[in-house]
Order: sequence, then C-alpha cells, then structure tokens
Amino acid sequence: MGVESGLLAAAVAAFAVAWGVTCLCCRPGSWLYFLDHPNARSLHVRPTPRTGGVGVMAGIAAAALVTIATGGAGRALLAALGGAFVLAGLRLADDRSGLSARLRLLAQLLVAGGFLALTGVAGGWAMGLLLLLGLVWMGNLYNFMDGSDGLAGGMALFGFGAFAWAAGQGGASALAAVCAGVAAAAAGFLCFNFHPARIFMGDVGSVPLGFLGGALGLVGWRAGAWPLWFPLLVFAPFIFDATVTLLRRALRGEKVWQAHRSHYYQRMVQMGLGHRGTALRAYGLMAGCGAAALAGLRMGFSLQCAIITMCITAHLIVGYRIDRAWRRHRAGEPAEP
Repeated sequence: MGVESGLLAAAVAAFAVAWGVTCLCCRPGSWLYFLDHPNARSLHVRPTPRTGGVGVMAGIAAAALVTIATGGAGRALLAALGGAFVLAGLRLADDRSGLSARLRLLAQLLVAGGFLALTGVAGGWAMGLLLLLGLVWMGNLYNFMDGSDGLAGGMALFGFGAFAWAAGQGGASALAAVCAGVAAAAAGFLCFNFHPARIFMGDVGSVPLGFLGGALGLVGWRAGAWPLWFPLLVFAPFIFDATVTLLRRALRGEKVWQAHRSHYYQRMVQMGLGHRGTALRAYGLMAGCGAAALAGLRMGFSLQCAIITMCITAHLIVGYRIDRAWRRHRAGEPAEP
C-alpha cells in the first residue's frame, strides 16, 4: 500500500471508529455515560456526558492498527501511542472511581519519563528534565483548555493535521498516518462536540491528546521531519493561553490547580461571543499558526525567526485586546464596535 493510501486508510478508520464510539458514549445507560454537572466555574448549564475522549482514543487506536499493518511503526512512535493509551486508561479509572491529584501527576511523570527513556530523545540531564516537564505540562494545559464546545477537538484537528502534512512532506510516512488519524478522530468527535455539544471530551481524551502533541512533536523532531520550534508554534494558541493564565494566577497567589474561569477563551464566552463564536475565532488562530509553521519549514533561518516573532506578536495583541475588553465588561461599559 502506498504512502498516500496508507494515510487515507488510517484517517478513514479513525474517523469512522471515533464517530461510532462517541455516538455510543452519548447514549444514557451506557457504562461510558458519565455526566459532567455544571457548577459555578463551568461554562455549560446542563448535565452533559464527559467521555467523548473514549471515542477519540478509539479512533486513534484504529489509525495505529492500520499504520502498523500497512507500513509499520518505529519504537518512538509506539512509545508515544502506548503512553497516551496508559494515560487514557488512568483518566477513565479516575472518572469512575476517583484518583488523587498526586497519583495522577505521578502517572504523568512516569509515562513521560518512560517515553523519553525508550526513545532516547533527551540529550543530557538538563535537556531531559526540560522535555519531561514540557510533556507533563502539555498534557495538563490541554486539559485546562478543554472547557468550551469545540475548542479542544478543533485544536487536535488543526494541530495534528499540520503534523500529518509536515511528516508526509518530510518522508516520515508512519508518523504522518498516525497524525492524520489523530486529526480524523478529532473530526469524528467534533460531530458531537461542536456547539451545542452533546458530549464533552473529558480528561480521558484531553490529557492523552496533550501528551501526544508533545510526544509526536519530539518523534518528528528526532526523525528530522521538523525543527523543535515547529510543534510549539503549531500548538501556540493553547500553549499561550494556558501558560499566561497559570503564571498570572501564580503571581496573584491563587491555587493554580483549582478550577477557574480566567482563561482567555473562557472570558470570550462570558463576554457574549458564546461557545460557537469563541470556537470559530480560535479556529482562525489555530489555522493561522499551523499555516505559518508549515510555511516556515521551507524557509531559511532568518525568515523562520521572523515568522515565529510575528506569531508571538499576534498572540500578545490578541491577549491584550481580550484583557482590555474584559476590563470594560467587568466595569459594565459598552463593548467597542
């Protein structure tokens, strides 16, 4: 089977399986039907099942099986997928029985450390520690950003879609097929999650997807498909929002692990854009970052630096405008035209 046909087969299988399993998770009475009840810090107003991530992970599993059967997968790729499925299983157990925050964090550290040990990505203890913390942060920030209809699924669609294109162009066919499968699985889930959402992704999907964003980014870097800045730029919309929000809350002395409604996307929803308007604007930013990252792969170092600088500047401008609008909103002033 050729590279293109293998990629297409993985994507089609992932979409079909993700759509079917997510549909089952939406049905009351299913053992995977866990309701997320709204509280003072939620953006939704009615109880909604939160196990859509099971459908996403099932779709990814289908894509992985197709990839292994048609073209094979190296140790690094298998380690990334294995780590994601371990995290998904632990988060599903947490939804059913409840696990302590310390145990969840320990599991993430062990999975990230195991991935780095198996792949040999780290270069020295300092680099290894930085990558370990980065992988754990990616899983958690993706979880933090999964709080509005269509947002986390959209980031997976655009982010891993960009990964698939770059990996295909770089000759990493197995990596391209898996990334295309992740994007397709997210698309199947989005059929039920775009506003008004019938189901949420939940921790069982968001944490593994964040881990995969970091792990597959490192797999592609190790394979020479892209430089290290590429995955950071592709997932910049989520990285920027979550990191800035965390730093602000830490500087204010808040308990950063507690639920809140101070992310940029949460403020956009609260200011009247709603879930749909927020998601569509976020999609524009996601698509722009993905396109800029892909364009930068074909350019020299100076132009790559210019693209990265422009994307950082764009995020700072967007953040400033949201902050200013939020202050006006809190003060009861009319919104700017």
